[in-house]
Amino acid sequence: MRFSCPQKNLLNSISIVQKSVSSKSNLPILKGIYLEATSGQLKLIGTDLEIGIESIIEAEVLQEGSIVIDAKLFSEIIRKLPDATVDISIEDDHQVLIKCENSKFNILSQSANDFPELPVVEEEQIYEIPQELFRNMIRQTVFATSQDESRPILTGVLMEIEEEKLNMVALDGYRLALRRGKISADSSYKVVIPAKTLNEISRIMNVDEEEPIKIALTENHGLFTIGNTKLISRLLEGEFINYNQILPKEYKSRIKINTKNFLNSIERASLLGREGKSNLVKFSVGDDKMVITSNSELGKVYEEIGIHLTGKDLEIAFNAKYFIEALKSIDDEEIYLDLTTNVSPGIIRSIHNDNFIYLVLPVRSH
Repeated sequence: MRFSCPQKNLLNSISIVQKSVSSKSNLPILKGIYLEATSGQLKLIGTDLEIGIESIIEAEVLQEGSIVIDAKLFSEIIRKLPDATVDISIEDDHQVLIKCENSKFNILSQSANDFPELPVVEEEQIYEIPQELFRNMIRQTVFATSQDESRPILTGVLMEIEEEKLNMVALDGYRLALRRGKISADSSYKVVIPAKTLNEISRIMNVDEEEPIKIALTENHGLFTIGNTKLISRLLEGEFINYNQILPKEYKSRIKINTKNFLNSIERASLLGREGKSNLVKFSVGDDKMVITSNSELGKVYEEIGIHLTGKDLEIAFNAKYFIEALKSIDDEEIYLDLTTNVSPGIIRSIHNDNFIYLVLPVRSH
């Protein structure tokens, strides 16, 4: 095998596929990046057997072939090389020669025959969605996935496609995040995608690109194509909770509030609240103002914000972390906070449309 390509292009491709390389794997081959040089192009693949990423770049191929190179070492070498053409060839005994201007590296590689093949995902039905929209939908849901591995299904985001509508839902038992968007589709599908996968997709996407992300789904795997990059992920098995049953249909108090002011006040209040175990903040709603308080052994904090209240006065307490993460993901200047009783969930909604809904369970305060 022998090929040459620009250092910047090669480094960019390595950075993309390296995201799916496991440094903790017991299999040495999985710590490597698979390189395959064929007519006019170089294919790079990394996988941890859960996620596989493939990236293709143009290359001048003098001799076709394939090898596996240690991902960390390869990445560090290419990163330190000058911005010029890199020439890579296989010498005897799996030795790889990397040349760039006045630099030469000779490193050991592994046989490409031992590298696991990525699952094949049939692309019979392809869904398309703008990259910027999909990245926003990920950002506005993935934070609410569970970190508890004992309920694996909740460590992912439900992706529900029906009649050109895309719903993405995450919940962890204390809160729920729902984001709605539009998708190019003429069929329905429902899958649960691991949070890790969605975070990697978000990092790979280039929102300045006009080209949409293409999604193909099977029962066990999802294929996400972004330009010359493909990410294949295992999907989570099991039945996702019927989230529609959790969302309250009515409220007794509706608060219209400035998102940024609300977030800043809760963040300040939580400086004391987080010293306690529950990170508790209390909301007292009445007379078109909301008072946010928090007490701990270190002291007390009092915050007051102007609001527009429709309905009853109310006192309720929440874990500040859940409100902060939800509010940080919202781009709208103002929101509704719908409340029913001090033991019923709080619901954050858009005042303009039904694009997002956040549900947060209250904390019983004594």
